[in-house]
Amino acid sequence: MSKFLAISKDLLQDDKGVSSIEYALLGMLIAVAIIGSMFKLSGAVKEMYELIASSMP
Repeated sequence: MSKFLAISKDLLQDDKGVSSIEYALLGMLIAVAIIGSMFKLSGAVKEMYELIASSMP
């Protein structure tokens, strides 16, 4: 039982992978923001191209 407690204590104090997880979460947040803005802007870009295409003879 004491070996289990010692291993559990070591795992709780180990923070080697914490920064990589934080960077992964930050990267996911940035990716979601970029994808969201692309969906938001896609309609405006489509309308602009349609306006340009319709104004050409």
